[in-house]
Amino acid sequence: MALHPVLEQVTERIIKRSRASRGAYLAHLEAARINGRPQRGSLSCTNLAHGFAAFPANDKLVLKEVKKASVAIVSSYNDMLSAHQPFEYFPKVIKEAVREAGAVAQFAGGVPAMCDGVTQGQPGMELSLFSRDTIAMSTAIALSHNMFDAALYLGICDKIVPGLLIGALHFGHVPAIFVPGGPMTSGLSNKEKAAIRQRYAQGKATREELLEGEAKSYHGSGTCTFYGTANSNQMLMEVMGLHLPGAAFITPFTELRDELTAAAARRATQITDLGNEYIPVGHVVDEKSIVNAIVALLTTGGSTNHTLHLPAIARAAGILIDWDDFNDLSAVVPLLARIYPNGDADVNHFHAAGGTGFVIRELLDAGLLHDDVTTILGKGLRQHCKEPFLGEGGKGVVFKDSPAVSGDDNVLRTADAPFSKDGGMVKVEGNLGRAIMKVSAVKVEHRTVEAPALVFNSQEDFMADYKAGKLDRDFVAVLRFQGPRANGMPELHALTPALANLQDAGRKVALVTDGRMSGASGKVPAAIHVSPEVLAGGALGLVRDGDIIRVDAATGTLEAKVDSSVWHSRALAQADLTPSHIGMGRELFAMFRNSVTAAEEGAATFPLPSPIDTTVELHGGDNVGNTVPGSDEDFLVKKAP
Repeated sequence: MALHPVLEQVTERIIKRSRASRGAYLAHLEAARINGRPQRGSLSCTNLAHGFAAFPANDKLVLKEVKKASVAIVSSYNDMLSAHQPFEYFPKVIKEAVREAGAVAQFAGGVPAMCDGVTQGQPGMELSLFSRDTIAMSTAIALSHNMFDAALYLGICDKIVPGLLIGALHFGHVPAIFVPGGPMTSGLSNKEKAAIRQRYAQGKATREELLEGEAKSYHGSGTCTFYGTANSNQMLMEVMGLHLPGAAFITPFTELRDELTAAAARRATQITDLGNEYIPVGHVVDEKSIVNAIVALLTTGGSTNHTLHLPAIARAAGILIDWDDFNDLSAVVPLLARIYPNGDADVNHFHAAGGTGFVIRELLDAGLLHDDVTTILGKGLRQHCKEPFLGEGGKGVVFKDSPAVSGDDNVLRTADAPFSKDGGMVKVEGNLGRAIMKVSAVKVEHRTVEAPALVFNSQEDFMADYKAGKLDRDFVAVLRFQGPRANGMPELHALTPALANLQDAGRKVALVTDGRMSGASGKVPAAIHVSPEVLAGGALGLVRDGDIIRVDAATGTLEAKVDSSVWHSRALAQADLTPSHIGMGRELFAMFRNSVTAAEEGAATFPLPSPIDTTVELHGGDNVGNTVPGSDEDFLVKKAP
């Protein structure tokens, strides 16, 4: 199947836009290799002795010989959070599988893992977005010992997977496989859970009833089963070729889950620079795989958080994408899945209906994914149109073709009979800036709202007015000072039930904010991530109560209908942000707030790759000049033989 012309056009402009920074990145990657030798071969005897001092004798012998691979385990394990709790026993499975392959696995380091579900509406939420870059830095620390020839990354939730991948890409010469923990089994339906939340917001359900409903929904080990950022992460890792096929949605504590983990460990030993299948993560993540990730996000109605995370991930690999790319692809990518909040089903239902392999095959056949990419299995994405099963006798994993027919047309459809012809995510822009809207769960009649502004500087101010009965009207809530520079860009889920109730009551309502709504964005129109944010001179700081605001997903409009002379005579609003900068550890994150890029650039705190000094010596010993193509000019680097 020929590629869709829009997919080709978007990919080509990303390649052109990224030429210099991608070339610099590839030069850095090549410079960091020790071609054909274990990475620890560059260490002194003292360095190496420290690196294996506590290991069993047989493992120590393997590491001493400097012939076999050492595989890093980088994990987000903690036992408070359901998604990460299963990772407790993964290292044991991994170490045994790697030993059987004749190599050694070492637990290189842990990374922090916070849960937006726990911190939602709390001060800790203001650390959430920046935890992504903290995780990336923690990953770099784990790998900084230079002992490792491949790495297995154990992560699953919102900021953890993007942070791990950003960190991994800064060690782009090291092969990487992502190892998910899987979703919890299905509990109370998402539709029932949402209904209880709305009743509670109306004062029609007690706190005890609300807690009982939440506990029946979030009831065991594994990821939350709705299609928020955590499960969007898993979809993206699969389509980017960083998972074993179909690994994303196998539940924890099952034989198949364990066998997939062991298989990932064995595969990691096969793709190091010591053999004939060297597959570094910096080659897996390229311009085409990033485009594939955007397509997968759109076709499944995934989390809007990835309009931040994917630009940041791409940036780490020297690739530049923006919201125009998302918007243009969304116009031609059909919606193939309906998973809550875009439907009633959860990810377990999605997996049972055909899952990730079904989606990948449908998109490849429709010319909407690049097949000519490198994955952890080698060349070609079509290898990932598979579903895993236990092997003979319940041992090992066998991969079979994904089903040709959806198991449930209410959850998963083919590309020629989609739920809608577009991906349901649009860019809106105007005199208020640029923003993202997720409309896949918003009814057509609600996608355009023109109403007076009501301006708020916090969720708490909004909720106080809602509870006081002041919001029973048509309005556009303008919630400002919620960007990354202001307070770390917390998610604003506390507003969702209230706005949904007002919309259900017949009011025309919308939200415009420089904050986030994430994968739980639902049926109320919301223009989010408005850039530039107020603290970067953004126009939300010029809006006043009563200004007519137009939010129009159909035309891509985000506009304050205010006379130009009046608009330009206004001064930017000010706010005391001290309460968001003190307490709950927020003082420690001042450096992030002070250096973060715009939301459209990924809200990132790290620089783009820049050309390296071509005279740099890398690992000592004899060096040979090597030319690395990929930018406007070739970079001459020296690498050890």
